[in-house]
Amino acid sequence: MAHDGERNTLGPGLRLLGRAIREQPRIFSIAAVGGCLFGLLTVGGAIVIGQVVGRVVVPAINQHRVAPGALGLGVAALLGVSVLRVAAIFARRLGAGAMQYRLQADYRRRVTSRYLELPPAWHRGNATGTLLSNANSDVEALFFPIAPMPFAVGTTVMLLGAVVALLAADWTFALVGLAVFPGLYAVNLAYSRRMSPRIARAQALRAQTSAMAHESFDGALVVKTMGREQEETDRFGVQAGELRDAMIGVGRLRGVFEPMLDMLPSLGTLAVLVVGVVRLRQGAVEVGDVVFASFLFTVLAVPVRTIGFVLTELPRSVVGWERVRTVLTATGEMPYGPVPTGAPGPAALRLRGVGYSYLPGAPVLTDVSFDVPAGRTVALVGATGSGKSTVASLAVRLVDPDCGSVELDGTDVRELSAPALAASVALVPQIPFLFDDTVRGNVALDRPDVDDAGLRGALRRAQADGFVDRLPGGPDTMVGERGTTLSGGQRQRITLARALAGSPRLLVLDDATSAVDPRVEAAILSGLRRAGCSILVVAYRRATIALADEVVYLERGRVIARGPHTVLLDTVEGYSNLVRAYEKHDSELAAEQDHDLSDEPTEVELDTTRVSV
Repeated sequence: MAHDGERNTLGPGLRLLGRAIREQPRIFSIAAVGGCLFGLLTVGGAIVIGQVVGRVVVPAINQHRVAPGALGLGVAALLGVSVLRVAAIFARRLGAGAMQYRLQADYRRRVTSRYLELPPAWHRGNATGTLLSNANSDVEALFFPIAPMPFAVGTTVMLLGAVVALLAADWTFALVGLAVFPGLYAVNLAYSRRMSPRIARAQALRAQTSAMAHESFDGALVVKTMGREQEETDRFGVQAGELRDAMIGVGRLRGVFEPMLDMLPSLGTLAVLVVGVVRLRQGAVEVGDVVFASFLFTVLAVPVRTIGFVLTELPRSVVGWERVRTVLTATGEMPYGPVPTGAPGPAALRLRGVGYSYLPGAPVLTDVSFDVPAGRTVALVGATGSGKSTVASLAVRLVDPDCGSVELDGTDVRELSAPALAASVALVPQIPFLFDDTVRGNVALDRPDVDDAGLRGALRRAQADGFVDRLPGGPDTMVGERGTTLSGGQRQRITLARALAGSPRLLVLDDATSAVDPRVEAAILSGLRRAGCSILVVAYRRATIALADEVVYLERGRVIARGPHTVLLDTVEGYSNLVRAYEKHDSELAAEQDHDLSDEPTEVELDTTRVSV
């Protein structure tokens, strides 16, 4: 298997270079022309140096004087070649750099755009660290050979010119070149074939290490509170050690082949000197020819290496492309329809015979049907795992049902355009997420329609204006990564304000006020009833449920009962038991909190008394 991968690296790699050239033909042309000019000027520079030595230096040594005209002409020729080489280097490097960075930026945008198009179900099957690696290091690896490629093209032209120039000088010099140049190519080819599986393994381990590091950062609180720092360090150490060993393997292979690549041009220079001395004694060549040939082999060492650079990076490029292509060709996107936003005002939500499963043969929802009338509030109640969050995801079209339909104002949400859906519905998730930005930035999200008045109104309806005003910078206070400077309830309220700032016609709250004080939660929900939108709220607190116009009770993914809270409490045993269990838990938790608070002044008072005594 590894042998097949090695054998196929060159072909796919060259096709990837062809793809890059087709996508940036103009910039590549500039870089390639610069590279070709540099290659030809390198050969020309060697010819000029040989001529200067043969026609200026040698006569000056023999005659003990320098001819001013010949010296001036030689200096002018050397300066002219040098200036042209500088211009060629500038064009080559500028074009190569611009081409590489443009392609990397373009493909990073393609990958991230594809991430946005693919549904949450696809993202659940791919680790976050792997996705970060796809958009960053894999894209970078994909186009890494672009930088030396124009130089390699110019070097190829240079080698052809060098063979012609050596043949013109003496056929023995050309034979040395024809022996060295294929040798360089053979070593490079063997190098790239052996490097391919090592680079593939290193790329895969880099993604795994990135995924584990991201997981460790996200789970830092759990690791610290459970005292698992050493175990997590050891776990990451094993993964990092595997990556280290893989990279060392890559380095060892380079350590074997790169000296060989450096050695061959040097051997060519030595061979030219030996042959040149013999031919010089035979009178077949002049001193300038020997100087030209030996100097040419000396300056060929670095340019010829660029071909090796390209061939060496091709395996890494192919591996990067395979990993990027898995994202670009991934299926499962949810296309939007052409229907624009409906009439203004609260929207009506309807689920009809909805079924959904995350895994084949394991349905989460079965034949779920209920309505959220326009302007009304419906509470979704059920035990853990009953499918409440899945219903919330379906309502805002984070996922599509396997069967049945989800309708907004009588239109299947799959027929709505993306702007229409975004303007009509908003989800406040169970776990709030805040960007490392200000309160204003988190609520407004750069939406042009959210001005200061809209910001203040959203914060007020979310019962967040009070604590926001007490922050050091008010709405312009930085909240830290994931809102670490705020409490859980404060984060939930800012997340709610973010949803309200867009004036949604349907607001879906997935247990979005669980960290908020019950009195604040009641104030929030009471205010939302006057916000001019329909509300679907996943709830478990009795006070929250009682504010709803209707309750939908789920058990194991099925709608068991619908109706007012008081009716279900008296007629549905499972619902009654669940609500009372939630109520008992909240009462016990509140009692514990009250007990803790009542203890605090006593401890402080006792401490103060002891200090006073």
